[in-house]
Amino acid sequence: MIAPTALFALDTLLTEEEREIRSTVRRVCDREIRPHVAGWFEDGELPARELARTLGSVGVLGMHLDGYGCAGMGAVSYGLACLELEAADSGLRSLVSVQGSLAMYAIWKYGSEEQKQEWLPAMAAGERIGCFGLTEPDFGSDPGGMRATAKREGGDWVLNGTKMWITNGSVSDVAVVWARTDEGVRGFLVPAGTPGLTVNDVKHKISLRASVTSELVLDGVRLPGEAMLPGARGLSGPLGCLNEARFGIVFGSMGAALDCLETAIAYAGDREVFARPLASFQLTQEKLADMALELGKGLLLAVHLGRLKEAGTITPEQVSAGKLNNVREALEIARKCRTLLGASGVTLEYPVIRHSVNLESVLTYEGTSEIHTLVLGKALTGISAFS
Repeated sequence: MIAPTALFALDTLLTEEEREIRSTVRRVCDREIRPHVAGWFEDGELPARELARTLGSVGVLGMHLDGYGCAGMGAVSYGLACLELEAADSGLRSLVSVQGSLAMYAIWKYGSEEQKQEWLPAMAAGERIGCFGLTEPDFGSDPGGMRATAKREGGDWVLNGTKMWITNGSVSDVAVVWARTDEGVRGFLVPAGTPGLTVNDVKHKISLRASVTSELVLDGVRLPGEAMLPGARGLSGPLGCLNEARFGIVFGSMGAALDCLETAIAYAGDREVFARPLASFQLTQEKLADMALELGKGLLLAVHLGRLKEAGTITPEQVSAGKLNNVREALEIARKCRTLLGASGVTLEYPVIRHSVNLESVLTYEGTSEIHTLVLGKALTGISAFS
């Protein structure tokens, strides 16, 4: 028997440092996450603050950023960390992605030096948590339609509006909120506890239950002028952040798929059907072989995109291709693995159904499959189908 990734000799494409980072994150997940995550999922909770400090202590938060206490690692190292985090649970990778690739990246890329110094070192250490307020109840795929506004009053800004489906919302120390102004869309840092800011957690989720998801309501939130991110003007600001987060999903989704496939292989070897191991049947082996092929192709794509990102040549369309392919294939792998586990596959005794329902959310956020399909369609034809 060989590991599914061995079919593609994936490790030969990685440096020793990248393999060590992957192993370090895996050890943290094995010790701190896997023994508890099924219970967190069942209870609909996540000890986000404790986990943030743990992940900060090993340098995972904002690890692809330079300076301000961040590790400054390469794109492939960050991707491999996302892979291991999502192999434990998509909610955990979401916590890290929102912290590092959305909230921290927005401050790192568009913030003033004072904002960077105030927030980034503590966020890298996991002592402070951030969230990213772009999506609204009526505007997800079309962020240009946002209704949240920020108006000048003297030297201050006054924000009004609602943001929805905000990961880390109620546990955050700062929210990066995007709002429409007379100067176009601008970003603002809204500290927790600011008068007029109300945060309500989303209940009754079936997917991403081991994750904090919230609604942000801004009712006359008054901020000083220096709360605005000076380097971001227009939708290119938040969309640039989303591209960072999508890259992590290209790797992370393959982590969920790998965990499902490894679980299914082990189960099929132990489970006896008609006095034979389930793994001995041709249809079982066909399923496993097909899934291993799609997993391997997705991992090769992820590493290739990581090298392009490190070289500074990656394009948003390439990230869309990676997100579209890898999440779609990961979800198919999770569903197929569930069939191999039979009735056991719908219980939390095994991680497969948890990954499967989580991936339903991953399929939607950071751009739905439909949106990424149209991004590729525009790239191929030169014609936009969005409007």
